[in-house]
Amino acid sequence: MKIGIIGSGGREHAICTFLKSSSKVDKIYCFPGNAGTSFIAENININLNNFQEVKDKIKNLEIDIVIVGPEKPLVDGIVDYLEKFGIKVFGPNKIASQLEGSKIFTKKLCEKYKIPTANFGIFKSIDEAKKFLEKCEYPIVVKADGLAAGKGVYICENKKYSINAVNEIFGGKFGKTNEILIEEFLQGEEMSFFIISDGETFKTFGTAQDHKRVFEGDKGKNTGGMGAYSPSRLENGKLNKKILEKIIYPTIKGLQNLNTKFTGFLYAGLMIINEEPFLIEYNVRMGDPECQTILPKLKTDFFEIISSCVNKNLDSLNIEWKENKSLCIVLCSKGYPDEYTNNLEIKNLNQIILDDNEFIFHAGTKKKDAKIFSNGGRVLNFVVVSEEFKKSRDKAIKIINKVNWSDGFFRKDIGFKVIDK
Repeated sequence: MKIGIIGSGGREHAICTFLKSSSKVDKIYCFPGNAGTSFIAENININLNNFQEVKDKIKNLEIDIVIVGPEKPLVDGIVDYLEKFGIKVFGPNKIASQLEGSKIFTKKLCEKYKIPTANFGIFKSIDEAKKFLEKCEYPIVVKADGLAAGKGVYICENKKYSINAVNEIFGGKFGKTNEILIEEFLQGEEMSFFIISDGETFKTFGTAQDHKRVFEGDKGKNTGGMGAYSPSRLENGKLNKKILEKIIYPTIKGLQNLNTKFTGFLYAGLMIINEEPFLIEYNVRMGDPECQTILPKLKTDFFEIISSCVNKNLDSLNIEWKENKSLCIVLCSKGYPDEYTNNLEIKNLNQIILDDNEFIFHAGTKKKDAKIFSNGGRVLNFVVVSEEFKKSRDKAIKIINKVNWSDGFFRKDIGFKVIDK
């Protein structure tokens, strides 16, 4: 089988890696991929915004299944477009992708189907939002409605910061917007909960805890993710049952009532308060770096799982998992999530020897003349699977230190709530 993977990050390198290990996969193409994927697949340099060009390339290469990694092409409707031409695609359609594409869409769905979430208000102008902020209690959360690469959320401790957030969002920092979301601040512990669906049925696909803040101790600005561990320390049968009954099932029902079905990965970002789950946000794809953390725990052939989804027979497949603990640390360019420099060489990667349960996934990298250079804020993902989270973290840090990239930085405390408690 020939597989096409759309995307260029650590998530896509991980997807590529675990598809490559299947005996049923003959060839993988990455659109556009990165330096890491170039070693195990063929990278296709292409404009992902030009759906016709992508479709023509897929047809010419006779690709059997296409997997869409990142959110933007999903929200823009690439699945709908490719399926019109008879191409099998793993990922949700444009309507279902609004779960991530519009936070306001999701909040309205929560309101209609009584899905537990933070209390919220929708504001259509700066003045309207500022009037509300004059009288609300702090901290408060201000959110851009659309896609913002994980950075469109402001946790505001006071009125001054909240007004600045409103000005930045309405000022176009994350693109043109006519609405803004302001919601109550929920105090609890975050948990990432994943399902995989073929549009008819779904199965759970692991849990994780992401570390969004840039500095240790969960301080500083939000990022796309500085690291993660799986499974979440909060996971248990009783809580999982509540998540499914109160959040996942009503969401699937809501989409069905919009005459649409969900195919692909659905990632529920949750806040757990006194053993009760509240929905913070949805992502309509695997998280990054959660994907890199979860896939190494799979026992079942990853291709078989993807194939069963696009062929609508997921119900007949039993997904099996390893019991081990997986932890991922992200190595970033200095300056991230603000300004940073690209095109800096990473010299020692080819000297690193990894065991079977150790992985380096490329995120923001590119290859030129057999050398590896940085090409983004989040550059490399170091993942270790072992019997204990502390052992996984210690080994990951040891590998990072061997790489010894002086232009990067990373958090040394990933998993601190489960390791350093």
